Amino acid sequence: MRDGRWRRPRWAALEPGNAALGTCAGCRDCAPGRTWKRAWSTRHGDAGATDVIARELRFSIGYVILLAFAVVFLCLIGSYKHHLVHHLCRFLACFLQACSSFEVKDSSGKVCIIADLTVAFSVEYKTSVQKEFVHFFLPQNASVDSQSSCGKDNASHPVLVLDFGAGHSLSLNFSESADKYQVEELVFHYNLSDATLFPNSTTGGVKTVSHKSIMQAHVGTKYRCINSKHINMKNANVTFSNVTLEAYLTNGTFSVNKTECAEDMVSTTTMAPTTPKQTTGQVPTAGPTPTSSPQNPTVGKYNVTGPNGTCVLAYMGLQLNITYPKKDEKMGLDLLNFVPHNTTSSGRCDNTSASLNLTFEKTRVIFQFALNASAEKFFLQGVSVSTTLPSEAKNPKFEASNNSMSDLRASVGNSYKCSSEETLQVSDQALLNVFNVQVQIFKIDGDKFGPVEECQLDENNMLIPIIVGAALAGLVLIVLIAYLIGRKRSHAGYQTI
Repeated sequence: MRDGRWRRPRWAALEPGNAALGTCAGCRDCAPGRTWKRAWSTRHGDAGATDVIARELRFSIGYVILLAFAVVFLCLIGSYKHHLVHHLCRFLACFLQACSSFEVKDSSGKVCIIADLTVAFSVEYKTSVQKEFVHFFLPQNASVDSQSSCGKDNASHPVLVLDFGAGHSLSLNFSESADKYQVEELVFHYNLSDATLFPNSTTGGVKTVSHKSIMQAHVGTKYRCINSKHINMKNANVTFSNVTLEAYLTNGTFSVNKTECAEDMVSTTTMAPTTPKQTTGQVPTAGPTPTSSPQNPTVGKYNVTGPNGTCVLAYMGLQLNITYPKKDEKMGLDLLNFVPHNTTSSGRCDNTSASLNLTFEKTRVIFQFALNASAEKFFLQGVSVSTTLPSEAKNPKFEASNNSMSDLRASVGNSYKCSSEETLQVSDQALLNVFNVQVQIFKIDGDKFGPVEECQLDENNMLIPIIVGAALAGLVLIVLIAYLIGRKRSHAGYQTI
């Protein structure tokens, strides 16, 4: 003690063989051989140890916050070029969009079906005034219905039935053929009498829609599809994402090997920047090895002029993805990026519909738009594709169409815009990927888009950094509180006597 105040003890050299502790000098609480840590605790309590712990905690949390900020930033700007970042962002999306996991067991308790997936629904229904659209997700509290079954040899097939809400259900009916299994039929029951999901509905009752053959995988592998897979049905659309599922399980858990969906293969297959069209070889069980991200198609500007001026105005990048059987019975994958300056456009308009025809090389895509007059909304009703496949294809001439769509929807006078990649399912073999799309049909002022209506995908992507940012702000607050507590305790032993 000097001048009536305590001074910080002078620490002597560390004792041999006890490097983690040391002896102190100049403190009356230190008997010979006592460690400084024990002596410090005697006089000042555990403030010193608490200060060290708090400091280490601040450093650790700081590193986590920096890493989280980096991931959120990359997700926000859409930088998915690195596959680890891509999957981290997809994990965040899965977490925020309520990924759910379900199992089906047989009478002995053995698991035969496992499904981890996110499912989004879009349903059109009638009110007394106009038609309305509602969007909702499969909730995490959805339950496996008692009608779910592992099947019995040839008598019945495995089925997964999920119940949720007030009388809604989603069924996946599986079948097996040769060395593959598939979701042979998707069945969606929705109850229009549920006023929570369908307010002011004038119809009521349970409606049923179905779709054939939506997923396929090799037996002994799990089906994996990170990207969105859209299933378009009458008055209802179902979108699967972050899907991992397997039926006909033998060991009760997911298989190590996987079958990737066509949507993911488009996102991981290398494309030559100088050649817009590329054909890969056999599509292997686990999908092609990702060597680099594909080159996104260039955004082109297309328009159609009618008697009253411009009636279709569209900005978009187009990529066509076709899987086809080859002459050697293997499967091929054909990818085509439309090059705007080599693409010709045409179309027509009337009072209730419009079409946009795009032709690039030997490929033609026709977009058919329709007007819902009562709701004063336009939407993409159908897509037709015709192209010539490589000579190795069993049937080089390819045609496909889907006229029961309800996509790219916006109010008349407004424009639909989506910065996220959207996948339009033309058929089981053909997918049309649309990039950075903005489209408007009818009531176009010159060549300028009207007010923007953002797509649901963009809204979901914006939700991720907002929620994670709020969580990070909470972490920062925790670190600040820990710092203040540690600082207060570290000075507790230096009071004037």
